[in-house]
Amino acid sequence: MTEFWLISAPGEKTCQQTWDQMMVATTRNNNLSTNNKFNIPDLKVGTLDVLVGLSDDLWDMAKYPIKQSLKNISDIISKQVSQIDNDLKARASAYNNLKGNLQNLERKNAGSLLTRSLADIVKKEDFVIDSEYLITMLVVVPKTSYADWQKTYETLSEMVVPRSTNLLFEDHDSGLFSVTLFRKAIDDFRHKARENKYTVRDFQYNEQEMNADKEEMTRLSTDKKKQFVSHMTGNMMPDQGILNFSEAFIAWIHIKALRVFVESVLRYGLPVNFQAMLLQPNKKNMKKLREVLNDLYKHLDSSAAAVIDSAMDIPGLNLSQQEYYPYVYYKIDCNLLDFK
Repeated sequence: MTEFWLISAPGEKTCQQTWDQMMVATTRNNNLSTNNKFNIPDLKVGTLDVLVGLSDDLWDMAKYPIKQSLKNISDIISKQVSQIDNDLKARASAYNNLKGNLQNLERKNAGSLLTRSLADIVKKEDFVIDSEYLITMLVVVPKTSYADWQKTYETLSEMVVPRSTNLLFEDHDSGLFSVTLFRKAIDDFRHKARENKYTVRDFQYNEQEMNADKEEMTRLSTDKKKQFVSHMTGNMMPDQGILNFSEAFIAWIHIKALRVFVESVLRYGLPVNFQAMLLQPNKKNMKKLREVLNDLYKHLDSSAAAVIDSAMDIPGLNLSQQEYYPYVYYKIDCNLLDFK
């Protein structure tokens, strides 16, 4: 069960007596709910106008100093949530940039031989390196043209080194062949290859650049994994989101506490004398629990009890956030924590 009811009722002779009465009504002869005191410190009340304004707008001592006014505490919480939101957006943007850069590199290392990176395919020994006269070129040949390539590559242009071609790699459609020729024949060879529907890849073997690409891929992959929650799947947010969610949830509960305090003072008056209580209803007995609480506190506001009684008789009526009871009531719905 992930629903809690945060309620308050005025102190009788003492707040402890209010607590005891509620415990008797909900737990002595039944199992309607699991209950805990919800301790709210003695906050600075201020004026009635401020309380009404906060009621419409709506402890860690270092984050939420209780000696400040309710308006200041409300502003502190609001600023903290805004900061969490901005921080999360910034981190999400950085993460998406990292993810995009990694995907771009991954795309370069996949796909057709016509476009993909060749760094992880070729080896140093496939090339003539540092020759003043000779160069090794890479040509993509359709599989259906392998035989033609072997017959014609030496005569596509002048100055092609005989028996210099090798099949280095192939995918479903094509093969990547190396061929060595004199540098002065490059342009003519490209032209003749294109006429025969062979594609010459623009590629020069540079070990430093290739290693840099591999290192960048490794770095991005590592950074991405570091940001992920280990037990979550690929599309979930990074683990920093857990921290941000925790901070936001804490702020949310503090807002609930602040609203209970404000509403209790507005309803029950001064001096401050009420008991806040956190109830976790037994799912099977939620309707009964509501009836018991209404009976227990109906003397506080008979008009509210009448509204509730009439609403219970109308099927499908959902009062949602407009729910009003003789006692102060705020629902804390934690179903947002249920990851599917």
